Amino acid sequence: MSLVVVLVAGGGYVAFNYQRFVAGVTHVDAIPAAVDDDGNALPDVDGKAQNILLVGDDHRPDGATDADLAKLGTEADDGGTNTDTMIVLHLPADGSGATMISFPRDSWVTVDGYGKSKLNGAYAIGAAEGGDEGGARLLVQTIQQISGLTIDHYVRVSMLGFYDMVEALGPIDVCLNNAVNDPYSTLNLPAGVSTLNAQQALAFVRQRHGLPNGDLDRQVRQQYFLSLEARQILSAGTLLNPVKLGRVLDAVSASVETDPSLNFINLAAQMKNVRADNIASATIPILGTPTIYVGGSALSIVEIDTAAMPEFINTLIGQPSAYTEAVAAAPADVTVSVMNARAVAGVAGEATEALAAFGFVTAAPDTVEVQDTTTIQYPAGQEAAAKAVALYLPSASVLESDSVTGVTVFLGTDGLTVTDAAIPDPTDETLDPVAPEPEETAGTTYAAGACIN
Repeated sequence: MSLVVVLVAGGGYVAFNYQRFVAGVTHVDAIPAAVDDDGNALPDVDGKAQNILLVGDDHRPDGATDADLAKLGTEADDGGTNTDTMIVLHLPADGSGATMISFPRDSWVTVDGYGKSKLNGAYAIGAAEGGDEGGARLLVQTIQQISGLTIDHYVRVSMLGFYDMVEALGPIDVCLNNAVNDPYSTLNLPAGVSTLNAQQALAFVRQRHGLPNGDLDRQVRQQYFLSLEARQILSAGTLLNPVKLGRVLDAVSASVETDPSLNFINLAAQMKNVRADNIASATIPILGTPTIYVGGSALSIVEIDTAAMPEFINTLIGQPSAYTEAVAAAPADVTVSVMNARAVAGVAGEATEALAAFGFVTAAPDTVEVQDTTTIQYPAGQEAAAKAVALYLPSASVLESDSVTGVTVFLGTDGLTVTDAAIPDPTDETLDPVAPEPEETAGTTYAAGACIN
Protein backbone atom coordinates (compact mmCIF):
# COMPACT_ATOMS: atom_id res chain seq x y z
CA MET A 1 0.00 0.00 0.00
CA SER A 2 2.68 2.46 0.96
CA LEU A 3 4.29 2.54 -2.49
CA VAL A 4 1.91 5.50 -2.78
CA VAL A 5 4.01 7.21 -0.11
CA VAL A 6 7.30 6.63 -1.86
CA LEU A 7 6.13 7.62 -5.33
CA VAL A 8 4.27 10.73 -4.27
CA ALA A 9 6.99 11.92 -1.92
CA GLY A 10 9.76 11.05 -4.36
CA GLY A 11 8.06 12.51 -7.41
CA GLY A 12 6.26 15.48 -5.99
CA TYR A 13 8.13 17.11 -3.13
CA VAL A 14 9.89 19.55 -5.46
CA ALA A 15 6.57 21.29 -6.11
CA PHE A 16 5.72 21.43 -2.42
CA ASN A 17 7.03 22.99 0.77
CA TYR A 18 9.52 20.33 1.83
CA GLN A 19 9.64 21.33 5.48
CA ARG A 20 5.85 21.29 5.61
CA PHE A 21 5.92 17.76 4.24
CA VAL A 22 8.60 16.23 6.49
CA ALA A 23 7.16 17.89 9.61
CA GLY A 24 4.13 15.63 9.37
CA VAL A 25 6.06 12.36 8.99
CA THR A 26 6.39 10.16 12.09
CA HIS A 27 9.77 8.52 12.67
CA VAL A 28 10.60 5.18 14.30
CA ASP A 29 14.03 3.58 14.73
CA ALA A 30 13.19 0.59 12.55
CA ILE A 31 16.67 0.15 11.05
CA PRO A 32 19.67 -0.12 13.39
CA ALA A 33 22.02 2.68 12.41
CA ALA A 34 25.19 1.68 10.55
CA VAL A 35 28.27 2.66 12.56
CA ASP A 36 32.02 2.70 12.01
CA ASP A 37 34.59 0.96 14.23
CA ASP A 38 34.42 3.86 16.70
CA GLY A 39 30.64 3.69 17.00
CA ASN A 40 29.97 6.80 14.92
CA ALA A 41 26.90 6.77 12.69
CA LEU A 42 27.63 6.34 8.99
CA PRO A 43 25.74 8.58 6.54
CA ASP A 44 23.29 7.11 4.06
CA VAL A 45 25.14 6.38 0.81
CA ASP A 46 23.85 8.18 -2.27
CA GLY A 47 23.70 6.41 -5.59
CA LYS A 48 23.45 2.82 -4.36
CA ALA A 49 20.65 0.35 -4.79
CA GLN A 50 17.96 0.67 -2.12
CA ASN A 51 15.56 -1.83 -0.57
CA ILE A 52 12.61 -0.17 1.17
CA LEU A 53 10.24 -2.30 3.23
CA LEU A 54 6.68 -1.06 2.65
CA VAL A 55 4.24 -2.15 5.35
CA GLY A 56 0.48 -1.85 5.53
CA ASP A 57 -1.07 -2.91 8.79
CA ASP A 58 -4.63 -3.46 9.95
CA HIS A 59 -4.66 -1.34 13.11
CA ARG A 60 -7.53 1.09 13.46
CA PRO A 61 -6.96 4.61 14.81
CA ASP A 62 -7.33 5.15 18.55
CA GLY A 63 -10.76 6.48 19.40
CA ALA A 64 -12.16 5.64 15.97
CA THR A 65 -15.85 6.42 15.70
CA ASP A 66 -18.46 4.20 14.12
CA ALA A 67 -18.38 6.57 11.14
CA ASP A 68 -14.59 6.11 10.84
CA LEU A 69 -14.94 2.34 10.93
CA ALA A 70 -17.76 2.41 8.40
CA LYS A 71 -15.55 4.51 6.13
CA LEU A 72 -12.90 1.79 6.37
CA GLY A 73 -15.44 -1.01 5.87
CA THR A 74 -14.29 -2.71 9.09
CA GLU A 75 -14.91 -3.10 12.81
CA ALA A 76 -12.95 -2.25 15.94
CA ASP A 77 -10.07 -4.68 16.52
CA ASP A 78 -8.75 -3.67 19.96
CA GLY A 79 -5.53 -2.31 18.50
CA GLY A 80 -4.38 -5.27 16.38
CA THR A 81 -1.14 -4.62 14.52
CA ASN A 82 -0.81 -7.56 12.14
CA THR A 83 1.05 -6.44 9.03
CA ASP A 84 -1.06 -7.82 6.20
CA THR A 85 0.86 -6.05 3.42
CA MET A 86 4.65 -6.47 3.24
CA ILE A 87 6.43 -5.44 0.06
CA VAL A 88 10.12 -4.78 -0.50
CA LEU A 89 10.54 -2.01 -3.07
CA HIS A 90 13.89 -2.43 -4.83
CA LEU A 91 15.32 0.67 -6.51
CA PRO A 92 18.42 0.00 -8.63
CA ALA A 93 21.38 2.30 -8.28
CA ASP A 94 20.83 3.81 -11.72
CA GLY A 95 17.16 4.59 -11.03
CA SER A 96 16.14 2.76 -14.21
CA GLY A 97 12.97 1.27 -12.72
CA ALA A 98 11.61 -0.39 -9.61
CA THR A 99 10.61 -3.87 -8.48
CA MET A 100 8.02 -4.76 -5.84
CA ILE A 101 8.60 -8.09 -4.05
CA SER A 102 5.56 -9.24 -2.06
CA PHE A 103 5.72 -11.46 1.03
CA PRO A 104 2.45 -13.33 1.77
CA ARG A 105 1.07 -12.58 5.22
CA ASP A 106 0.59 -16.30 6.01
CA SER A 107 4.20 -17.25 5.23
CA TRP A 108 5.36 -19.72 7.90
CA VAL A 109 8.67 -18.35 9.18
CA THR A 110 11.07 -18.46 12.08
CA VAL A 111 10.87 -15.27 14.12
CA ASP A 112 14.25 -14.99 15.83
CA GLY A 113 13.90 -15.68 19.54
CA TYR A 114 10.21 -16.58 19.34
CA GLY A 115 9.97 -19.73 17.21
CA LYS A 116 7.61 -20.30 14.30
CA SER A 117 4.88 -17.84 13.36
CA LYS A 118 3.00 -16.45 10.41
CA LEU A 119 4.96 -13.55 8.96
CA ASN A 120 2.19 -11.05 9.62
CA GLY A 121 2.59 -11.68 13.37
CA ALA A 122 6.28 -10.69 13.57
CA TYR A 123 5.53 -7.00 14.06
CA ALA A 124 2.95 -7.68 16.77
CA ILE A 125 5.36 -10.03 18.58
CA GLY A 126 8.08 -7.39 18.65
CA ALA A 127 5.68 -4.59 19.52
CA ALA A 128 4.37 -6.48 22.56
CA GLU A 129 7.69 -5.86 24.30
CA GLY A 130 9.30 -3.01 22.39
CA GLY A 131 6.45 -0.88 21.04
CA ASP A 132 6.52 0.38 17.46
CA GLU A 133 10.33 0.31 17.36
CA GLY A 134 10.48 -3.28 18.59
CA GLY A 135 7.79 -4.37 16.15
CA ALA A 136 9.45 -2.67 13.19
CA ARG A 137 12.91 -4.00 13.99
CA LEU A 138 11.71 -7.59 14.43
CA LEU A 139 9.76 -7.44 11.16
CA VAL A 140 12.76 -5.99 9.29
CA GLN A 141 15.01 -8.68 10.76
CA THR A 142 12.58 -11.45 9.76
CA ILE A 143 12.21 -10.16 6.18
CA GLN A 144 16.01 -9.99 5.88
CA GLN A 145 16.38 -13.57 7.13
CA ILE A 146 13.75 -14.86 4.68
CA SER A 147 15.03 -13.05 1.60
CA GLY A 148 18.73 -12.47 2.13
CA LEU A 149 18.13 -8.82 1.25
CA THR A 150 19.43 -5.94 3.32
CA ILE A 151 16.61 -3.55 4.18
CA ASP A 152 17.78 0.05 3.93
CA HIS A 153 14.57 1.89 4.84
CA TYR A 154 11.11 1.31 6.29
CA VAL A 155 7.73 2.87 5.51
CA ARG A 156 4.51 1.96 7.35
CA VAL A 157 0.96 3.12 6.72
CA SER A 158 -2.29 2.22 8.49
CA MET A 159 -5.68 1.44 6.96
CA LEU A 160 -6.89 4.97 7.65
CA GLY A 161 -3.71 6.43 6.16
CA PHE A 162 -4.21 4.41 2.99
CA TYR A 163 -7.83 5.59 2.78
CA ASP A 164 -6.84 9.24 3.15
CA MET A 165 -4.14 9.01 0.49
CA VAL A 166 -6.37 7.26 -2.04
CA GLU A 167 -9.18 9.74 -1.35
CA ALA A 168 -6.77 12.61 -2.06
CA LEU A 169 -5.65 11.00 -5.32
CA GLY A 170 -9.22 10.53 -6.50
CA PRO A 171 -11.22 7.70 -8.12
CA ILE A 172 -9.38 4.94 -9.94
CA ASP A 173 -10.48 2.37 -12.53
CA VAL A 174 -9.85 -1.37 -12.01
CA CYS A 175 -10.83 -4.36 -14.15
CA LEU A 176 -11.94 -7.72 -12.74
CA ASN A 177 -12.16 -11.02 -14.57
CA ASN A 178 -15.13 -12.05 -12.42
CA ALA A 179 -17.76 -10.34 -10.29
CA VAL A 180 -17.09 -10.27 -6.52
CA ASN A 181 -19.34 -9.91 -3.50
CA ASP A 182 -17.29 -10.35 -0.34
CA PRO A 183 -18.97 -9.53 3.00
CA TYR A 184 -15.63 -9.68 4.85
CA SER A 185 -14.00 -6.81 2.96
CA THR A 186 -17.40 -5.30 1.92
CA LEU A 187 -16.32 -5.34 -1.76
CA ASN A 188 -19.18 -5.79 -4.25
CA LEU A 189 -18.19 -5.24 -7.90
CA PRO A 190 -19.26 -6.61 -11.29
CA ALA A 191 -16.92 -8.20 -13.80
CA GLY A 192 -15.17 -5.71 -16.07
CA VAL A 193 -14.16 -2.12 -15.37
CA SER A 194 -15.28 -0.33 -12.19
CA THR A 195 -14.38 3.11 -10.85
CA LEU A 196 -13.44 2.85 -7.16
CA ASN A 197 -13.71 5.43 -4.42
CA ALA A 198 -11.35 5.30 -1.42
CA GLN A 199 -13.51 2.88 0.60
CA GLN A 200 -13.85 0.49 -2.34
CA ALA A 201 -10.13 0.75 -3.06
CA LEU A 202 -9.32 -0.26 0.51
CA ALA A 203 -11.72 -3.21 0.23
CA PHE A 204 -10.20 -4.14 -3.13
CA VAL A 205 -6.66 -4.52 -1.72
CA ARG A 206 -7.88 -6.22 1.47
CA GLN A 207 -10.08 -8.93 -0.07
CA ARG A 208 -8.82 -12.51 0.18
CA HIS A 209 -12.01 -14.50 0.87
CA GLY A 210 -13.62 -15.75 -2.31
CA LEU A 211 -10.50 -15.41 -4.45
CA PRO A 212 -9.27 -18.57 -6.23
CA ASN A 213 -5.88 -18.49 -4.49
CA GLY A 214 -6.83 -16.63 -1.32
CA ASP A 215 -4.07 -14.48 0.09
CA LEU A 216 -1.82 -15.17 -2.92
CA ASP A 217 -4.40 -13.52 -5.17
CA ARG A 218 -4.57 -10.66 -2.68
CA GLN A 219 -0.83 -10.12 -3.25
CA VAL A 220 -1.57 -9.81 -6.97
CA ARG A 221 -4.44 -7.40 -6.22
CA GLN A 222 -2.10 -5.18 -4.22
CA GLN A 223 0.64 -5.24 -6.87
CA TYR A 224 -1.92 -4.45 -9.58
CA PHE A 225 -3.54 -1.62 -7.61
CA LEU A 226 -0.21 -0.02 -6.73
CA SER A 227 0.78 -0.11 -10.39
CA LEU A 228 -2.44 1.72 -11.26
CA GLU A 229 -1.85 4.29 -8.53
CA ALA A 230 1.72 4.76 -9.78
CA ARG A 231 0.33 5.56 -13.23
CA GLN A 232 -2.03 8.11 -11.66
CA ILE A 233 0.60 9.61 -9.36
CA LEU A 234 3.17 10.03 -12.11
CA SER A 235 0.71 11.59 -14.54
CA ALA A 236 0.71 15.28 -15.32
CA GLY A 237 -2.78 15.44 -13.80
CA THR A 238 -1.25 14.98 -10.35
CA LEU A 239 2.31 16.29 -10.55
CA LEU A 240 1.39 19.47 -12.45
CA ASN A 241 -1.71 20.25 -10.41
CA PRO A 242 -0.46 22.15 -7.35
CA VAL A 243 -3.79 21.97 -5.49
CA LYS A 244 -4.16 18.22 -5.94
CA LEU A 245 -0.48 17.57 -5.32
CA GLY A 246 -0.60 19.57 -2.10
CA ARG A 247 -3.66 17.65 -0.93
CA VAL A 248 -2.02 14.31 -1.69
CA LEU A 249 1.26 15.22 0.00
CA ASP A 250 -0.56 16.48 3.09
CA ALA A 251 -2.35 13.12 3.29
CA VAL A 252 0.92 11.25 2.84
CA SER A 253 2.90 13.16 5.44
CA ALA A 254 0.15 12.77 8.04
CA SER A 255 -0.25 9.04 7.41
CA VAL A 256 3.18 7.46 7.41
CA GLU A 257 5.90 6.26 9.72
CA THR A 258 9.47 5.95 8.41
CA ASP A 259 12.97 5.38 9.72
CA PRO A 260 14.73 8.70 10.48
CA SER A 261 17.43 8.17 7.83
CA LEU A 262 15.02 8.05 4.88
CA ASN A 263 15.88 11.18 2.93
CA PHE A 264 13.10 12.14 0.53
CA ILE A 265 15.35 14.47 -1.48
CA ASN A 266 17.78 11.63 -2.24
CA LEU A 267 14.83 9.35 -2.91
CA ALA A 268 13.37 11.80 -5.42
CA ALA A 269 16.68 12.00 -7.28
CA GLN A 270 16.99 8.22 -7.45
CA MET A 271 13.40 7.80 -8.71
CA LYS A 272 13.52 10.40 -11.46
CA ASN A 273 13.39 7.73 -14.19
CA VAL A 274 10.71 5.53 -12.61
CA ARG A 275 7.58 5.25 -14.77
CA ALA A 276 4.43 3.22 -14.49
CA ASP A 277 5.66 0.86 -17.20
CA ASN A 278 8.98 0.04 -15.52
CA ILE A 279 7.57 -0.87 -12.10
CA ALA A 280 7.56 -4.68 -11.93
CA SER A 281 5.95 -7.01 -9.39
CA ALA A 282 6.71 -10.49 -8.08
CA THR A 283 5.86 -12.69 -5.09
CA ILE A 284 8.48 -14.77 -3.26
CA PRO A 285 8.64 -18.45 -4.33
CA ILE A 286 6.40 -20.83 -2.41
CA LEU A 287 5.90 -24.61 -2.24
CA GLY A 288 2.19 -24.55 -1.44
CA THR A 289 -0.47 -23.60 1.10
CA PRO A 290 -0.75 -26.60 3.42
CA THR A 291 -2.76 -26.93 6.61
CA ILE A 292 -0.59 -27.75 9.62
CA TYR A 293 -1.47 -28.41 13.26
CA VAL A 294 -0.12 -26.23 16.03
CA GLY A 295 -1.10 -27.14 19.57
CA GLY A 296 -3.77 -29.43 18.17
CA SER A 297 -5.41 -26.67 16.11
CA ALA A 298 -5.49 -26.55 12.29
CA LEU A 299 -3.62 -23.64 10.74
CA SER A 300 -3.46 -22.73 7.05
CA ILE A 301 -0.04 -21.41 6.07
CA VAL A 302 2.07 -20.46 3.05
CA GLU A 303 5.21 -22.61 2.79
CA ILE A 304 8.19 -20.64 1.45
CA ASP A 305 10.56 -22.30 -1.02
CA THR A 306 13.73 -21.32 0.82
CA ALA A 307 16.00 -23.24 -1.58
CA ALA A 308 14.72 -21.21 -4.53
CA MET A 309 14.92 -17.86 -2.74
CA PRO A 310 18.55 -16.87 -3.52
CA GLU A 311 18.18 -17.48 -7.26
CA PHE A 312 14.76 -15.79 -7.26
CA ILE A 313 16.20 -12.64 -5.67
CA ASN A 314 19.25 -12.52 -7.93
CA THR A 315 17.20 -13.10 -11.07
CA LEU A 316 14.79 -10.38 -10.04
CA ILE A 317 17.12 -7.61 -8.94
CA GLY A 318 20.59 -8.67 -10.07
CA GLN A 319 23.77 -9.28 -8.12
CA PRO A 320 24.53 -7.21 -5.00
CA SER A 321 26.80 -4.25 -5.69
CA ALA A 322 29.48 -5.83 -3.48
CA TYR A 323 29.72 -8.69 -6.01
CA THR A 324 29.58 -6.64 -9.19
CA GLU A 325 32.28 -4.29 -7.89
CA ALA A 326 34.57 -7.07 -6.61
CA VAL A 327 37.75 -8.07 -8.45
CA ALA A 328 38.21 -11.85 -8.78
CA ALA A 329 40.73 -13.23 -6.33
CA ALA A 330 43.68 -15.39 -7.40
CA PRO A 331 42.75 -19.12 -7.31
CA ALA A 332 45.49 -19.88 -4.78
CA ASP A 333 43.74 -17.55 -2.33
CA VAL A 334 40.36 -19.26 -2.65
CA THR A 335 39.04 -22.34 -0.86
CA VAL A 336 36.11 -23.98 -2.64
CA SER A 337 33.86 -26.96 -1.87
CA VAL A 338 31.92 -28.90 -4.53
CA MET A 339 28.57 -30.59 -3.88
CA ASN A 340 27.03 -33.23 -6.14
CA ALA A 341 23.43 -32.08 -6.70
CA ARG A 342 23.18 -33.99 -9.99
CA ALA A 343 22.66 -37.60 -8.82
CA VAL A 344 25.47 -38.73 -11.14
CA ALA A 345 28.24 -40.53 -9.30
CA GLY A 346 31.68 -38.97 -9.34
CA VAL A 347 30.92 -35.53 -10.80
CA ALA A 348 31.75 -33.61 -7.60
CA GLY A 349 35.10 -35.38 -7.33
CA GLU A 350 35.93 -34.63 -10.96
CA ALA A 351 35.05 -30.95 -10.55
CA THR A 352 37.09 -30.77 -7.35
CA GLU A 353 40.14 -32.20 -9.13
CA ALA A 354 39.66 -29.77 -12.04
CA LEU A 355 39.49 -26.76 -9.72
CA ALA A 356 42.55 -27.97 -7.83
CA ALA A 357 44.43 -28.25 -11.12
CA PHE A 358 43.63 -24.56 -11.77
CA GLY A 359 45.20 -23.62 -8.44
CA PHE A 360 42.22 -23.49 -6.06
CA VAL A 361 42.40 -24.84 -2.53
CA THR A 362 39.70 -27.52 -2.41
CA ALA A 363 37.72 -29.26 0.32
CA ALA A 364 36.40 -32.81 0.18
CA PRO A 365 33.43 -33.19 -2.19
CA ASP A 366 30.03 -34.23 -0.89
CA THR A 367 26.53 -35.13 -2.09
CA VAL A 368 23.33 -33.12 -1.48
CA GLU A 369 19.74 -33.16 -2.73
CA VAL A 370 19.24 -32.90 -6.49
CA GLN A 371 18.70 -29.43 -7.94
CA ASP A 372 18.21 -28.22 -11.50
CA THR A 373 20.60 -25.29 -11.67
CA THR A 374 24.33 -25.27 -11.01
CA THR A 375 24.98 -22.57 -8.45
CA ILE A 376 28.00 -20.99 -6.81
CA GLN A 377 26.99 -19.89 -3.33
CA TYR A 378 29.06 -17.68 -1.06
CA PRO A 379 28.65 -15.91 2.29
CA ALA A 380 28.73 -12.12 2.48
CA GLY A 381 32.31 -10.89 2.41
CA GLN A 382 33.61 -13.56 0.00
CA GLU A 383 32.52 -11.88 -3.23
CA ALA A 384 36.03 -11.82 -4.73
CA ALA A 385 36.49 -15.54 -4.05
CA ALA A 386 33.11 -16.39 -5.59
CA LYS A 387 33.93 -14.31 -8.64
CA ALA A 388 37.17 -16.27 -9.12
CA VAL A 389 35.28 -19.60 -9.12
CA ALA A 390 32.62 -18.18 -11.47
CA LEU A 391 35.31 -17.58 -14.12
CA TYR A 392 35.65 -21.37 -14.39
CA LEU A 393 31.88 -22.03 -14.39
CA PRO A 394 30.76 -19.08 -16.53
CA SER A 395 27.11 -20.16 -16.93
CA ALA A 396 26.50 -20.97 -13.27
CA SER A 397 24.18 -18.86 -11.13
CA VAL A 398 26.13 -16.99 -8.42
CA LEU A 399 24.22 -16.44 -5.20
CA GLU A 400 24.96 -14.82 -1.86
CA SER A 401 23.68 -17.16 0.85
CA ASP A 402 23.84 -17.43 4.61
CA SER A 403 23.52 -21.24 4.38
CA VAL A 404 27.20 -21.72 3.43
CA THR A 405 30.36 -20.75 5.30
CA GLY A 406 32.62 -20.63 2.26
CA VAL A 407 32.43 -20.62 -1.54
CA THR A 408 30.48 -23.74 -2.50
CA VAL A 409 29.62 -25.12 -5.93
CA PHE A 410 26.37 -27.10 -6.24
CA LEU A 411 26.50 -29.09 -9.51
CA GLY A 412 22.92 -29.26 -10.84
CA THR A 413 21.28 -31.39 -13.50
CA ASP A 414 21.97 -28.71 -16.16
CA GLY A 415 25.30 -30.49 -16.78
CA LEU A 416 27.71 -27.58 -16.38
CA THR A 417 31.39 -28.50 -15.99
CA VAL A 418 34.52 -26.70 -14.89
CA THR A 419 36.37 -25.07 -17.80
CA ASP A 420 39.23 -22.62 -18.31
CA ALA A 421 37.98 -21.27 -21.65
CA ALA A 422 38.95 -17.61 -22.17
CA ILE A 423 39.89 -17.04 -18.53
CA PRO A 424 41.46 -13.59 -18.02
CA ASP A 425 44.31 -13.27 -15.55
CA PRO A 426 42.68 -11.54 -12.54
CA THR A 427 46.09 -10.19 -11.44
CA ASP A 428 46.81 -8.53 -14.82
CA GLU A 429 46.61 -4.81 -14.01
CA THR A 430 46.70 -3.89 -17.71
CA LEU A 431 43.20 -5.26 -18.24
CA ASP A 432 40.49 -2.64 -18.29
CA PRO A 433 37.85 -3.27 -15.64
CA VAL A 434 34.55 -4.38 -17.08
CA ALA A 435 31.69 -2.16 -15.97
CA PRO A 436 28.69 -4.10 -14.61
CA GLU A 437 25.70 -4.30 -16.88
CA PRO A 438 22.85 -1.94 -15.86
CA GLU A 439 20.22 -3.63 -13.76
CA GLU A 440 17.08 -4.63 -15.63
CA THR A 441 13.63 -4.61 -14.12
CA ALA A 442 12.18 -8.15 -13.92
CA GLY A 443 8.86 -9.54 -12.76
CA THR A 444 5.35 -8.71 -13.95
CA THR A 445 4.30 -5.29 -15.20
CA TYR A 446 0.62 -4.37 -15.55
CA ALA A 447 -0.38 -2.64 -18.78
CA ALA A 448 -3.11 -0.02 -18.77
CA GLY A 449 -6.48 -1.75 -18.93
CA ALA A 450 -5.26 -5.14 -17.66
CA CYS A 451 -7.82 -7.30 -15.79
CA ILE A 452 -7.16 -9.63 -12.81
CA ASN A 453 -9.05 -11.87 -10.37
